[in-house]
Amino acid sequence: MWGLVDCDNFFCSCERVFRPELIGKPVVVLSNNDGCVVAISREAKTLGIKMGLPYYQMLEQFPNSGVTAFSSNYKLYGDMSARVMAVIREEVPVLHQYSIDEGFIDFHGMDKKNLKLFGENLSKKVLKWTGIPVTLGIAPTKTLAKVAGRFGKNYSGYHKCCVIADDDQRIKALKLFDVEDVWGIGRRIAKKLHGVGVNTAYDYTLRPRNWIKSRFHIPGERTWLELRGENAIGIDEMDAKTKQSIVTSRSFPEMITDIEDLTAHVANYASRCAMKLRRQKTVCGMVTVFIQSNFFRKDLPQYSNSVSFVFSTPTNTTPEIVQAALAALEKVYKPGIPYKRGGVMVSDISSAQAIQPDLFNFNAGLHQKYRSISAAIDEINTKLGADTIRLMSQQYSQRDKSGKNVRFTHAIKRALLSPDYSTSIDAFVVR
Repeated sequence: MWGLVDCDNFFCSCERVFRPELIGKPVVVLSNNDGCVVAISREAKTLGIKMGLPYYQMLEQFPNSGVTAFSSNYKLYGDMSARVMAVIREEVPVLHQYSIDEGFIDFHGMDKKNLKLFGENLSKKVLKWTGIPVTLGIAPTKTLAKVAGRFGKNYSGYHKCCVIADDDQRIKALKLFDVEDVWGIGRRIAKKLHGVGVNTAYDYTLRPRNWIKSRFHIPGERTWLELRGENAIGIDEMDAKTKQSIVTSRSFPEMITDIEDLTAHVANYASRCAMKLRRQKTVCGMVTVFIQSNFFRKDLPQYSNSVSFVFSTPTNTTPEIVQAALAALEKVYKPGIPYKRGGVMVSDISSAQAIQPDLFNFNAGLHQKYRSISAAIDEINTKLGADTIRLMSQQYSQRDKSGKNVRFTHAIKRALLSPDYSTSIDAFVVR
């Protein structure tokens, strides 16, 4: 049996832990630069607030609704996630963390007769020890555990734990479950399925295996098997799955026309892409930089373009990727345009263990130097905080009231940011 533990409205719940007066009241969390809603509490959802709604539109559409909004505080969310997972690991044989707010539990060796009571007690313990409400879905496969978790969240009668233990329960649950909500299907595929009369997860399981495979290939076939109660998605496959492209992109706090300011943003985007490559032990063969104007401002000149740089030898070092991104920026930049958004994408990703150097354009000594620099940057920033060490090109040119350069991490608009309650004693200092 597999269990899925899922934190309820995680970002909102993290904010409520230190603001208990907000429990039972509508709460939303905003994206970078306070752009749009990326997390909503159940109460906010009841009001009609939807994911992706621009913050300024939310203020216009729900002026007296009592909604409390927060800027996204990933430092707080990351630490609270670690606390939740630490509590769970003490109680289960094996926990595979799947995302910041989800983890799969392998119940092999545990008494299956008591899993329902175990799940309810685990949920109570996590809430008591961390303040974060969690729901457990327990079933023979990971996909069915996701289905069970959804029922556990939506119906209070399950007491935060829903178990699909036999075939009758599986069929009953799948008949009530929209195919669009099945893990691994999504809206685009669901639209095709609805067009041929497949509306529920149960309808999906009734289609012949060859029919599923011919249309949705191996991923669709695995989902079909999992919904029928056969384990087809291995933990090793989930852990080993790496991204085929990595994008770091944001809207700027204010429109930018100066290439020097754009340089700082693009250098930081490229640096983050390089760091993510190293985390998943991969390298990239191409860097793409894109910038665009504010298309909502029809009174201003409009421009959008991208330029790519191809490496002769794939890399994941910060100096090489930043240098390539800035070279691409110089080509794509057009003077006189007020830019509102930019980004960097790294692609042509492959394993860092199988780099094929270019015979004529590869400097082994210089590449090793860049690798050492990148490793040192990662180690220092992990210990002392993001952007403690950074390249000169990453220095943001904006200055604060005292005349000091503002760090890139502080240059992002986060007017509604909560204190780092769980990681900084300064959050509790009365000033």
